[in-house]
Amino acid sequence: MTHDPPARSGRVADPGHRRLGIRDAVRMDRDDFVAHFGGVFEETPWIAGAAWDFGPYESVAALHGAMVAAVDAAPLGVRRALIGAHPELAGKAAVAGALTAESAREQVAAGLDRLTPEQHARLLALTADYRARFGFPFVVCAREHTADSIIATAQQRLAHDPDEEERTALAEIAKIAELRLADLVTDEGTTA
Repeated sequence: MTHDPPARSGRVADPGHRRLGIRDAVRMDRDDFVAHFGGVFEETPWIAGAAWDFGPYESVAALHGAMVAAVDAAPLGVRRALIGAHPELAGKAAVAGALTAESAREQVAAGLDRLTPEQHARLLALTADYRARFGFPFVVCAREHTADSIIATAQQRLAHDPDEEERTALAEIAKIAELRLADLVTDEGTTA
């Protein structure tokens, strides 16, 4: 299996849209599959391509498992690039409106667009310290948090050792991907 460099491709659709059935998804050709699912893992469409290569899948959980397995099998540098593809929480890209649609929705859901000046300053300081310590951005499944719990989690995770934190960041990315995938596809057979 080859790992293409991260590229912008395949945005996750708005969760208000009609989801595909799993049978519809597995009938797609590779290009359509990657276009549709390429944004499930932030800016890393090769994961969708790797999953397509090992399909078809009978369930969303199996598809997600294949995507996570592709990440787990990737070399360290590729896994680090995946972590690095995630934006800083409430950072410059968020302020500039330059996040992917998925990341923007997730940060809004956690209230990161409504931080007090003190919360914003604290989060920016913590994420800067985190990047300096680990060499990649702080990643958390924002949909499972509030602004205050994200700040507390960032503070706690600064105490992790680098290997533990890489595993934690990848586990958080897997949770993000699972929720994004659920926005796109259901175990129901077809949507036609």
